[in-house]
Amino acid sequence: MIAAVIAAVALGVVAGLRTFLAPAALGWAARSGALDLDGTALHWLGGAWAPWMFTALAIAELAGDKSSRATSRKALPALSARLLSGGFCGAALGMGGNLVWPASALVGMGGAWLGTFAGHGLRTHLAGRIGKDWPAALLEDGLAIALAGSVVAGWAHWT
Repeated sequence: MIAAVIAAVALGVVAGLRTFLAPAALGWAARSGALDLDGTALHWLGGAWAPWMFTALAIAELAGDKSSRATSRKALPALSARLLSGGFCGAALGMGGNLVWPASALVGMGGAWLGTFAGHGLRTHLAGRIGKDWPAALLEDGLAIALAGSVVAGWAHWT
């Protein structure tokens, strides 16, 4: 149970860093059978189209994040999307881990809040040290991908 809570926080952090990366990772976990959502309201997440849809959105976000026209992740629309993504992922992990899903959704949202603001601070710091934002953004992408992959890979062993 504690592992599922930690996973919900961690995927929430991923959602705070990159909104669609966390649900994409969960979609592939559900598609592969590592995350069992059968019999839940989110069973569709492991279906034929959901992992691909979230992956396409994640790739678009990874590319768009580097644009000078990208809005701040702390602006209300972007922050709301990150919190919803973290809550969605927390709920899915709760359902797959036999937890009380509303509580795990809140935990995921808390992780997204943390990821949003800590990620912004980290990227700003790295960009200042490096002298450019683009390499800092790529490092942040790598961190988000590694964390998402770690949670998904470890899920079957933790539950």
